[in-house]
Amino acid sequence: MVSLAAACSSGADTSTPTTPATTVVVPDLPVGSPTDFGEPPPIPDGPLSDEVVAAIEQIYGPTLDDRIFDINERQALDVLGESGDVRLGWMFSDLLRFIFGEDTRPRVASNANKVAGLELIPRDDWQRYTNRLIAWDVPEPPGYFESKKRLFTLVEPNWEPLFDETSDVDWRLISWGGVFIDARPFGDTERCPGGCIPAADNPATTDAAGGDWYPDERIVFGVEINGEARAYPKHIMEIREMVNDTLGGRDFGMPYCTLCGSAQVFFTDEVEGFDRPILRTSGLLSRSNKVMYDLNSKSVFDTFLGNAVTGPLADAGVVLPQASVAVTTWGAWKAEHPDTTILAEDLDFDHPNGFDPLRGRDDNGPIFPIGDVDPRLPVQEQVLGVTSPETGEPIAFHVPTATATLRNGEAIEVDGVVLELSGDGLRALDTDGNDIGGHQAFWFAWSQFEPDTSLWPES
Repeated sequence: MVSLAAACSSGADTSTPTTPATTVVVPDLPVGSPTDFGEPPPIPDGPLSDEVVAAIEQIYGPTLDDRIFDINERQALDVLGESGDVRLGWMFSDLLRFIFGEDTRPRVASNANKVAGLELIPRDDWQRYTNRLIAWDVPEPPGYFESKKRLFTLVEPNWEPLFDETSDVDWRLISWGGVFIDARPFGDTERCPGGCIPAADNPATTDAAGGDWYPDERIVFGVEINGEARAYPKHIMEIREMVNDTLGGRDFGMPYCTLCGSAQVFFTDEVEGFDRPILRTSGLLSRSNKVMYDLNSKSVFDTFLGNAVTGPLADAGVVLPQASVAVTTWGAWKAEHPDTTILAEDLDFDHPNGFDPLRGRDDNGPIFPIGDVDPRLPVQEQVLGVTSPETGEPIAFHVPTATATLRNGEAIEVDGVVLELSGDGLRALDTDGNDIGGHQAFWFAWSQFEPDTSLWPES
């Protein structure tokens, strides 16, 4: 990305095409706010013109390297813009994510607006622009996968095995999260070279007394497996975002998507015919949800649902079963689980921001494109999502309402899902008392990955 930005600021061509007068000005709403995205422009189908195909080859072809976007490539951008084909908006979306040169980014943005009939505010044009493409469900243009892979693997060559055209991945929704792939071997305790998010493998722990360094009022993600409990401090998970651990005799991976407010536990000891998957953060996102992958097989997983979507594990139809995660305070968790362990203090790399490494980064709404959102709840309202063991259908429980109901001594049972308090968080069980793998998340994330979800209580 650094080389791209440096290359984009070079060159003598400083002319920038103007946006046509027939545009829709997007109101300056807070980023991530639900809004009416309006009607999309006419969406063509069929092949691209020969002129557009040649322009795409000029931009993404064999000469694409760290010197991209000389005068010829800039003129090719104009050809795409003048085509009026909104499908090419997906290519412009990818370019807007990576290109920051003062000479080139305005040209990319102007031509992006041309094909979509929009006028966007420069400071956040990529997110606003992509939100509309998602909401409008604009199809990808012919040849999109090849061009996207070429650009992304120029930025991070280690993404190459993750790009599998034969998969069911919706490549329109894959974007860059601002960090690079964690490809460190299992057990590596060092910081990530080159700016990745470092998973913690078999992390050191202490007993509850040894966790006195962590304030009782701070949030932990509580996990209980086969009677053994462990607390994962939120600020450590914000720094690590992935843990590969063993608890109660079970191996599991635990991703925490800070952008979705979602910590999940996926069992990794039931994958027959393969080495235990070692889950890592790829640095890619899908609709603001982290894309995780298996270090061993290079298979990509849907981080929200647990099913492999590329690679050998996808070919084998692997779906990782889940265990519940309780979002609770440390004080309440250890009071309920006096024999709990907790991650060791030094796993936070002595972060300079202490217990708040993100410093309110997501307080004003999603910072990456999410498109349209189910309007039944605000985008970042907390829900506990679970699949009904009776119907197989997804259910979202509104966390504040469910917590208050249980504290009031009332029971909650819906379609075979029984909620109980866990610490001062929530846990989902079946009617026989078995854990069924519920997890808490922002409403936008649960409702987008489970669009047919029911909501309790009904709105």
